[in-house]
Amino acid sequence: MSDPATSPPPVESEARASVASSTNETIAVVQAQEDEPDFTPITKDFGFLPIPKHLRHDPKHPAYFGLLLNATFGFAGTFVQFSHTFNVSYDTVSRIPTLVQVGYAVGLLLISTLGDLVRRRPLIIMLVFICASLSIGLSFTTNFAVFQALCFLTGVFTVVPQILLPLAADLAPPERRATALSIVLSGLLLGILLARVLAGVIAQFVSWRVVYYLAFSVQYVVCVWLYLVLPDYPAKNKGATYFGLLWGMAKFAVTEPQLVQAVLISIPSAACYTNFWVTLTFLLGGPPYNYSTLVIGLFGLVGMVGVGLAPPLGRLIDSLVPWFASVIACIAYIITHVIMVGADGVNVAAVVIVCIGIDVFRQMVQVSLTTAVFSLDPAARSRMNAIILISLFIGQIMGTAVGSEVYTQHGWRPAAALNLAWSGLMLFVVLARGPHVSRYTWVGWEGGLEVRKSKVTAQKRRDEEAGASDIQQGGDEKHALEEKQSVREEKDATTVGMQEVKSSETREGEKQDEDQPPIVEVATHSAE
Repeated sequence: MSDPATSPPPVESEARASVASSTNETIAVVQAQEDEPDFTPITKDFGFLPIPKHLRHDPKHPAYFGLLLNATFGFAGTFVQFSHTFNVSYDTVSRIPTLVQVGYAVGLLLISTLGDLVRRRPLIIMLVFICASLSIGLSFTTNFAVFQALCFLTGVFTVVPQILLPLAADLAPPERRATALSIVLSGLLLGILLARVLAGVIAQFVSWRVVYYLAFSVQYVVCVWLYLVLPDYPAKNKGATYFGLLWGMAKFAVTEPQLVQAVLISIPSAACYTNFWVTLTFLLGGPPYNYSTLVIGLFGLVGMVGVGLAPPLGRLIDSLVPWFASVIACIAYIITHVIMVGADGVNVAAVVIVCIGIDVFRQMVQVSLTTAVFSLDPAARSRMNAIILISLFIGQIMGTAVGSEVYTQHGWRPAAALNLAWSGLMLFVVLARGPHVSRYTWVGWEGGLEVRKSKVTAQKRRDEEAGASDIQQGGDEKHALEEKQSVREEKDATTVGMQEVKSSETREGEKQDEDQPPIVEVATHSAE
């Protein structure tokens, strides 16, 4: 029994466990580099561009994921979106948004997965540079076919935020991972909102080409900023092939229960989001509101609340087991849609509340799911992130198509009820698989209901130490048994040797007796 005076207090023990978890994960990622005696850091990007010395990867001194780096990730996620989110009005080019979205899906599948194969610093810098250069073409081209092709390619290469997400998870310590992901996702949302507002203002007063002038200017600034701030990080899965990674991603999509659960939650989550924002235009443009297009557009700024709440939400998720954060977010999502069904067509205050709730709690769901999935395999985070994003893309298509049809045929209340049903499905899927089940358990509950992540981390640490102690003790016992067995075998060998010596002496004595003449007989002959 341990002495209370020498045992660390619970808070200190939990903190040590958290720090140990962070250290162990960092060591696991870079262990291969540390084990190589001839390891030397990479000093150039693309073979010719020097990496600033303080940004080069050093396994013994990993990059510190502080405020500057976190803000940089959010900043990059914000302004990279300028290249394809500006919704300038083209009455005759309705295919452009579709081309951009299809290109984006291709980029998610074929480019974002490269984060599990190559160094991400040069990959990110190169993608931002390509997007900026494509925006130059969009600014000056007068050929519509070329414009369409450039829009498609812009969608393909605008996946930088989706590469930044797994990189943020790698650089941030586990106890701050959800906060880092929240800020990156908030930067993405902020970029969409700013793009919509600024594009509308610019297009209202000057040529639409100014939108793309601003886009490539800002992206070149982001490119230079990332070169100066983004730390290098070693490539993962050395020896793997590109097609092998794609095959591995397909296997993850059907063999990882937690990832499949996240997909089944993400699809209705995204469907609710897009259904609301698409049908909101119809709702506010008709009775009883009859708002103008300008006023309707301003409702998008309500999403800024979600951006502002990102850090506290991230800290909340960091303090909880991700499963419980998902449950809280799903319940709040359901409550938001109950308000939507009951009052969206009655009072504009309900619309504002729903705007805030959908933005905030959808982001909370996504961050909690992504945090949980990223803990499965650090070497496969880019591929798992791509799977989640593709599921969100499917949900967006479903929400737009089905939601618009339901609204057109039945009105705003049935469309809102559809969202309520989808949010209920989300909660059902979350509850089907408990918070502490083993990795490959598909449905069920086990391991209790501990809510705090620090407690779970501390318990895992204690179990690992106990397991190591048992292994050591078992090894000692085995060694002692082997020594006893060795001593016993030596004793047995000595006993057998002594018996053989005695037996040999006995045989020699008998032989000598046979060779000596009988004493009595000799005496008799003498007498005669």
